[in-house]
Amino acid sequence: MEVRTRFAPSPTGYLHIGGLRTALYAYLFAKKNNGKFILRIEDTDLERFVEGASELVYSSLKDAGLVYDEGPDVGGKYGPYIQSQRKADYLKYALELIEKGGAYYCFCGKDRLEKLTDKTGQRKYDKHCLKLSKEEIAKRLKAGESFVIRQNIPDKGKLSYNDLVFGTITIDCKELEDNVLIKSDKMPTYNFANVVDDHLMKITHVIRGEEYLSSTPKYNLLYEGFGWRQPVYMHLPPVMRDSQHKLSKRYNDPSYNDLINEGYLKDALINYIALLGWSPKENKEKFSFDELKQMFSVDGLSKSCAIFDKAKLTWLNGEYIKELSAEKFSEYAYSWYEKSKIKGKYDYLKLSKLLISRTEVFSQIPDKVNFLEEFENYDINLFNKEKLKTNIDLAKQILPKIKETLEKISDFNETAIHDALKKLVEISGLKTGQVFWTLRIAITGFESTPGGAVEMADILGKKKTIERLSYSIKLLNK
Repeated sequence: MEVRTRFAPSPTGYLHIGGLRTALYAYLFAKKNNGKFILRIEDTDLERFVEGASELVYSSLKDAGLVYDEGPDVGGKYGPYIQSQRKADYLKYALELIEKGGAYYCFCGKDRLEKLTDKTGQRKYDKHCLKLSKEEIAKRLKAGESFVIRQNIPDKGKLSYNDLVFGTITIDCKELEDNVLIKSDKMPTYNFANVVDDHLMKITHVIRGEEYLSSTPKYNLLYEGFGWRQPVYMHLPPVMRDSQHKLSKRYNDPSYNDLINEGYLKDALINYIALLGWSPKENKEKFSFDELKQMFSVDGLSKSCAIFDKAKLTWLNGEYIKELSAEKFSEYAYSWYEKSKIKGKYDYLKLSKLLISRTEVFSQIPDKVNFLEEFENYDINLFNKEKLKTNIDLAKQILPKIKETLEKISDFNETAIHDALKKLVEISGLKTGQVFWTLRIAITGFESTPGGAVEMADILGKKKTIERLSYSIKLLNK
């Protein structure tokens, strides 16, 4: 039997991290077992529908590398893959279930439903319309009365099933309500549509959030009512922002696209999300996408909630960045250079070579390079460095010599700058650190820069380096 998994989001907005993790696990499980990964859009809740959300799901999954084998925009032999386009199927199956005794018409109005409570004070439907005769039902249908179709769940007994993550789950029938399968607008509820669709699309393994653990027995009753084979279940604990709260857009928690737009690499992001609830057998944290497909296993899934730790993601992203070539880094960093104060003013590739080992996420770049255009009015006390025995007086003494030395260089590059300064050190009797530290402060105005004095002078270029040396000499002699 071919393994078939699915990801079935509602088009209510962005692709959140918890949803992406579910999709990732469904994808990895399918590929590990040479199966198919299917995308289905569950849009039966029309009140929550957000225009363009489905397209955002398509693009996000593909960008993340979770290429689905069947789906709304790629087709497949079990389509359509959008629930609202399958409306006729649901009503047909609901009517069949009524004939089999697994469901019934309900004509109760809002006023009656609002008055219903069980012995514990909770609102619960009382099977009132299950007692209606066929003649009464026919009469009401003919009169055009509004109705819903409810599932007929046993009053007594217990329902059990096995979950690959949580083991045996048992629910007392008294805790379940005869939930609505078909709404008054003839659209199905999730409770019904997901079962019908999973059967018709031949889904073998259902991977979803643990909030459905207690609802699954109701779904299994539907499978039994139709005589259909039940899928294998894997329920996943939620991804949390902290020990008390789930990740949520209302708390400004980021979506997949937010993190990509913030400058995280998708490979690092997918790697990190895979570890939110799954522990590999190997004692390491960095995996390529191909390694994830080979190593993913159900026995590594946790029953505990996972905390989304952005600091940990940022660290992991930095490890991925360190492996980039300067050219590839510059490609990713380009838009961030363009958003900074240095836009169009410096050699981005030279800067990239310096920043690769100093960058954890690309959004840090503007703060790392803006200093190049924030030179004036710096604190001259930066020249004082006790460890190197440098100070303002020494700077006044050697800066004119540094300026004279650099002015003589015809081919202004790192090698030429370095060699010229080393000669100055030999001639002057000063220490290398004294000359290089003084130069760095004099041309940047900062004690911490992506590169040392030589690299900074090379990036600034001869003209700007000399101009800044002249400015610093005047500043020291005011």
